[in-house]
Amino acid sequence: MNELKIYLETLAPFTKREIEVFISFFSEIQLKKKDYFAKEGEFSSKLAFISNGVMRAFFRNKSGHEYNKTFFTSSNFVAAYSSITTKQKNLINIQCLTDCTLFVADFRQLTSLYKNYPKFESLARIMAEYKFAIKEKREIELVTLEATERYSIFKKEHPGLENLINQYHIASYLGITPTQLSRIRAKK
Repeated sequence: MNELKIYLETLAPFTKREIEVFISFFSEIQLKKKDYFAKEGEFSSKLAFISNGVMRAFFRNKSGHEYNKTFFTSSNFVAAYSSITTKQKNLINIQCLTDCTLFVADFRQLTSLYKNYPKFESLARIMAEYKFAIKEKREIELVTLEATERYSIFKKEHPGLENLINQYHIASYLGITPTQLSRIRAKK
């Protein structure tokens, strides 16, 4: 859990005691490639910190075509955020693209810390603002940039990821076909 401790220390000036309390809510689990952390139509209550591995958030349309929304990599939090915050069913799936080691906690138990540890509420706000900014940036890029520009941004923001996951996942994330991605890569 040292990775989680180090990550928390980069976000806010927590005391040693605050970090110990926060970390005490987490337990380590292992998920295999293709395992699901969250499934569409189910309720989620867990927040996880990825110690090792790669996951994707995606949804399926009515004909079963999958669209990758985002990727989660090591040293990041992952959750079906709309489900854990609204207590509604998941709209997305979160699946492992590699074997993953996660530190998992119940989100509602973590929020119970807010009253006695206001820094944790600040942490939640900081994380929500950060996730929103990333989401907004990505949405703008999808409608304003050419595929080659989106691919360049992907490579910069996710260095080495294309060597770990299937190319069709990257194509879906970029909003293009695998054939288009092959052409873009051939030109680089």
